[in-house]
Amino acid sequence: MSKQYNVAVVGATGIVGTEFLKIAAERRFPLKGLKLLATERSAGKRIPFGEGEITVEATTPGSFKGADFVFISASSAASKEYAPIARDAGAIAIDDSSVWRQDPDVPLVVPEVNADDVAGHKGILAIPNCSTTPLVMCLAPLHRLNRVTRVIADTYQSVSGTGTAAVLELEEQTHDWERKRESVPHTYPHHIAFNLLPQIDTFMDSGYTKEEWKMTAETRKIMHEPELPLSATCVRVPVFIGHSLAVHVEFERPFRAGDVRDVLRQAPGVVVQDEPSLSLYPMPRDAAGKDPVFAGRIREDVSSPNGIAMWISSDNIRKGAALNAIQIAEEMVARGLV
Repeated sequence: MSKQYNVAVVGATGIVGTEFLKIAAERRFPLKGLKLLATERSAGKRIPFGEGEITVEATTPGSFKGADFVFISASSAASKEYAPIARDAGAIAIDDSSVWRQDPDVPLVVPEVNADDVAGHKGILAIPNCSTTPLVMCLAPLHRLNRVTRVIADTYQSVSGTGTAAVLELEEQTHDWERKRESVPHTYPHHIAFNLLPQIDTFMDSGYTKEEWKMTAETRKIMHEPELPLSATCVRVPVFIGHSLAVHVEFERPFRAGDVRDVLRQAPGVVVQDEPSLSLYPMPRDAAGKDPVFAGRIREDVSSPNGIAMWISSDNIRKGAALNAIQIAEEMVARGLV
């Protein structure tokens, strides 16, 4: 009989936590025991899993005794507090926040790109921002063949990246618009319905937002290219699920669009959707609920002799968060690291 594992999920009632449970069941992760944790406010809720239900418990420093894996998708404060406690209790903490991503002792992992980095863990591993993951999954296989020298990435990020409150706010603002009723934004600084917000997270002195800085720093760490030039503009859009990116990449040598398509068709976790005559290209609506990263609109950049432009869409809650965390655990199990 294959080994089974005790798993605790911090933030089990959140949008990523509930997706995590769904994916764990779909992939038949080898569970021995499952503990669902959240805030005091959510304690006592019962969540369906398998053929029964599990009662949510309040997260405390004693919650991780006996756990093999602890998946954390909660606030940054919760990640900062509980990840070291879980590690010290003997568990592997896999964290969804930005707290640990730039810590030199914490591997930042997308298994299709840098799976070997899991071996360097010291009890805590991090998953990247949900907009970074699809970018590196498309860049890395190309970079191995023809070195990337510069990246410009503009993102179109859905409201689910902010959480349940943002999803509800988009729904409410849409209904208010239909009824010609005024609404007041709470989650974002402006209305998100029928609008675009060129701000995700707070602004830095450079004029970039923290979200844009994260994309640069995280891409460099995952791809082991600490000096990679990357500039991002991150935009919140009125889409419920699915992040998209318009990406312009420059390489050391010219890259034919057909060759890029061929490489990406062979890349793990990537599906090419690129037939302009049929209006076939990635869209967030089609990516929602699916595991792959979808790439299309692949063309040679007319502004750069060594450039390629492409369009990418993926489900930010699945591959951008919950699925990636489970894949890290699966990779560690396969390598005998836990």
